[in-house]
Amino acid sequence: MRSIRPYLIAVAIVALTAAFLAPPLVLARENGASALAINEITVAVLPPEAQQTLQLIRRGGPYPYQHDGVEFGNYERRLPLRNRGYYHEYTVPTPGASNRGARRIIGGRDGEYYYSDDHYRSFRRIRE
Repeated sequence: MRSIRPYLIAVAIVALTAAFLAPPLVLARENGASALAINEITVAVLPPEAQQTLQLIRRGGPYPYQHDGVEFGNYERRLPLRNRGYYHEYTVPTPGASNRGARRIIGGRDGEYYYSDDHYRSFRRIRE
């Protein structure tokens, strides 16, 4: 009879590796339903470029980057889960960057906005 011990050790290694590499997922209760706990940031504290981007979004453009306004898939699952097409992303220019940089504002269909300065690793809900 073969030993099951090597199999259990392999499973334990995979599980521990996944636990350490996965981003932390914090759940909170919001109106009786699960929602991700996301910190907030006020418009006044946003970088000036993010404030300008938010104004452009509210006016409907024009946007400086071709990719602005496209659907944001929320594949990282760091924003509350919504139907496909709910979120759209916009670039926040980074002074001195030769590309789009890492800063984004994500807009939700219901008018909420989220700011990320680390290319979707974390988000803060923008509070008016």
